[in-house]
Amino acid sequence: MKVVTVAEMKDIERAAIEEYGIPGIVLMENAGVEVAGQIESILGNLHNKKISVFAGTGNNGGDGYVVARHLHNQGAKVKVFLIGSKTAVVGDALTNLQIITNMGIDILEVINQHDWDKVKIAMTFTDCLVDALLGTGFTGKLRDHMVQVVECMNKMNKVIIAVDVPTGVDGDTGQIQSVAVKANYTITFALPKQGLLLYPGALYVGELYVADIGVPRLLVQNIAIQQNLITSGDVTNMLGKRQPDAHKGSCGKVFVVAGSRGLTGAAALSASAAMRSGAGTVNLGIAESLHDIMEMKVTEVMTSPLAEVSPGALGEESFSELQRLSLHSDVVVIGPGLGRHEETMSLVRRVITTIERPLVIDADALYALIDHTSLLTEAKSVPILTPHPGEMARLVDLTAEEVNQDRIYIARQAAIEWGSIIILKGARTVVAFPDGEVYINSSGNAGMATGGAGDVLTGIIAGFVGQGLSSHEAALAGVYIHGLAGDIVARNGMIGMIASDIIKALPAAIFGIQEND
Repeated sequence: MKVVTVAEMKDIERAAIEEYGIPGIVLMENAGVEVAGQIESILGNLHNKKISVFAGTGNNGGDGYVVARHLHNQGAKVKVFLIGSKTAVVGDALTNLQIITNMGIDILEVINQHDWDKVKIAMTFTDCLVDALLGTGFTGKLRDHMVQVVECMNKMNKVIIAVDVPTGVDGDTGQIQSVAVKANYTITFALPKQGLLLYPGALYVGELYVADIGVPRLLVQNIAIQQNLITSGDVTNMLGKRQPDAHKGSCGKVFVVAGSRGLTGAAALSASAAMRSGAGTVNLGIAESLHDIMEMKVTEVMTSPLAEVSPGALGEESFSELQRLSLHSDVVVIGPGLGRHEETMSLVRRVITTIERPLVIDADALYALIDHTSLLTEAKSVPILTPHPGEMARLVDLTAEEVNQDRIYIARQAAIEWGSIIILKGARTVVAFPDGEVYINSSGNAGMATGGAGDVLTGIIAGFVGQGLSSHEAALAGVYIHGLAGDIVARNGMIGMIASDIIKALPAAIFGIQEND
């Protein structure tokens, strides 16, 4: 499914009006009808239900007036609270305001403190609050009078339904500058907006419905829109079922270069995840002093000792053997728990520019790229990087907080500049490609905020590349399956989930996706 920015949605609406001849008031009518229909589905019979519609002076308010009209016609007792003056309402919104005025629907302009007292009384006795204040028209920080109404709505413990975008949520980034309406349900139009899917905005959306308001199909499927939502249907098309005559040699060979003293768990998790994702064989290359430990720790995974520069740290001398082993593999993972010895970092940079296999780069291998990201353009194939916000911040010289404030933009720019696939991990993982295309993941949960979960993701992606998926497909399928496995584990609770639980759930996650075919 395509996902739009606020500007792209405005362009879609403009094209629908100017190029297809659909009057704006028709789109507004369709939007209001859809919202009213969803409210009826949520509340049931609307007869005598008390519903308060909070409307701004723009087109989002116009949608609210249409909602009020249709709820009124269904027998609801509707009050409309216009935050501002009627004289500020123009165009299609004004037409719909005049209609509900002519119908005798109760409308109160909220301007002074006496008006606010009436608002609070009405909220106390209402069954449902409708947020039609700003929609996609909001950016920056709410004005004081809007803060007051938002805070009042949130305190009432009533069902809140947001029209298009909850007031206070940035429709592009999901950021919240002061406060925002905490909706139980959000009905957005034509396509989901970026900010509804990204945190913290996603916390304020509640259940999200995407309503068809009659925008022509060609506009909502426009390939120029480069944001997408990863869904189960997308992944089903990528993961084929295993052939009856398959053997381990035909199911992919993964080579994992990982681990150092104190961090062998990362190596084991990544290698084991590659196995559990379906790879035929996995070989773990690890510092020779740690080799015997890993032979005990992992059973199905093969292990290869590599020359070390100090106990547990790989050095330049290991390169020739590492290169030889890579030639017997379909994909190479480098980084999980690898350590940050200076010579290890030098080895990583050499691997990135010389190994002639697809690369999945994670953790300490990302650290090796600080001030060296230009090397990524020298890789023999498009590399896949899997940074969390802290790692990404070090690569682009920002703070983790700054990265999270605009995850899509930063991931996209990095992918374009570095000629790489960037998987920016976190709540709503973002996958960005060198052509500017971006995908937002829809699976996963907070239980996955546990050490080693990222190492598992790296292994899954490598396992999929090994089985013949393109790097593009493996990145998308890997992210979604990783989250889905976490969702399976979370059925028994999120707290206490550990990375190895996610690995154990991978076969069920993959099977579930394949059965959708």
